[in-house]
Amino acid sequence: MIRLRRPAAVATLTLAAVATAVLGLAGPASAHVTINPKEASQGGYGRFALRVPNESDTASTVKVEVVLPENAPVGSVSTMPVPGWTVQVEKRKVDPPVEVHGSQLTEAVSKLTWTASANAGVKPGEFQEFPVSMGPLPQVDQMVFKVLQTYSDGNVSRWIEEPTPGGEEPENPAPVLTLTAASASAAPAANASAVAAAGGDDDSDGGAGSALGVAGLVAGLAGLVLGGLAFLRTRRESTPKP
Repeated sequence: MIRLRRPAAVATLTLAAVATAVLGLAGPASAHVTINPKEASQGGYGRFALRVPNESDTASTVKVEVVLPENAPVGSVSTMPVPGWTVQVEKRKVDPPVEVHGSQLTEAVSKLTWTASANAGVKPGEFQEFPVSMGPLPQVDQMVFKVLQTYSDGNVSRWIEEPTPGGEEPENPAPVLTLTAASASAAPAANASAVAAAGGDDDSDGGAGSALGVAGLVAGLAGLVLGGLAFLRTRRESTPKP
């Protein structure tokens, strides 16, 4: 009986050890600061949200600093109000200038700093999004945003490590926005939308069709008028005189 039980006991202990090892390896991964959406088109505009999770069990996130990439300046950067938070915008000189709507801008936003008011920090187990509108997006493959996350106990998480092609994810990765080349069909569609929104005319087939329709209607009305006059004239000539 003892010989039969020992293998079962050993098997039970082995399964328990394996389960413990697997569960230990499959523990919750560290949440990172991310940007959403993660992709956009070069030369376009977009609304993005920097999502900041709180990784502390005891402290709140009270300040978030976002450094925009120096090699990819953006002409227009605006923020959306976040209840309980204030934002400070810092700019830097850029050379060559950034063109926005035909104007040459010599300054671009270099850093955004959000600071929480009393009791408005991101508490443990929560996250906060900080919306930003940017454009036109530069002609680069990606934009790396380095973020410093300050907690109420003084600790700072530095999300500043850039990704390496083909390498593993860094321990403290910076949020990355991937930029793709605009499709060839996007420009004509945008131009058509702009014309329609502005109420302007174009020389497309639709405009020619409308002109032909109006001309046909005018010709039809003229035919009815001429037919009516001819009918009255014929009736007048056929009526016997007294």
